[in-house]
Amino acid sequence: MTDTKSLSDPRAMRALAHPARLAILNRLNSEGSATATEVAEVVGVTPSAASYHLRMLAKYGFVEDAPPRGDGRERLWRVGPGSIAVAPEPEDTPEVRAAKDLLIKVMRDQAVDEMGRALANHDRESREWREAAVFQRAVLLVDAEELKRLSERIDELLAPYLTTVRSRAEAPSGARISEAQINLFPRVERRPHGLPRDS
Repeated sequence: MTDTKSLSDPRAMRALAHPARLAILNRLNSEGSATATEVAEVVGVTPSAASYHLRMLAKYGFVEDAPPRGDGRERLWRVGPGSIAVAPEPEDTPEVRAAKDLLIKVMRDQAVDEMGRALANHDRESREWREAAVFQRAVLLVDAEELKRLSERIDELLAPYLTTVRSRAEAPSGARISEAQINLFPRVERRPHGLPRDS
């Protein structure tokens, strides 16, 4: 399993909480190493803006130089080692908590957008892929330890299939970039609104 780095530096989290930078990381995670021009085309920014974003990501260790290809004149980038984790902690300072909340929100917004694109394209997928896709929400009855163990088991199940672990050469011929979105959390009790009044 790959190492996970838990983020706690508010500057690093604010640097990452930029939609273009998260999109660049997603591109490098999905397709492997690339130049600033190549990521710019996918993300929808200029090559110079992509270069700036890549340098900012590299400053905090999210990306790094990749081995050159061809004549080696182009600078290639790849995702840095380990996966990224961010979670609020009781001991977080207000600055750290604000940075975590911002980063989680931006990451969730991009995840919702990705799922929306998949749903919009669902009918155009082959029957095989339509049957394999799952859009599910489950309500669980667990204690904190069970929820933690469930998270660990999910991580173990996903680990061999991560793009940072599994090479295209190892994957079956029909393999495609796919995405798992998992949220495990205790629900906050909903307080009754009361009955609406007759007008």
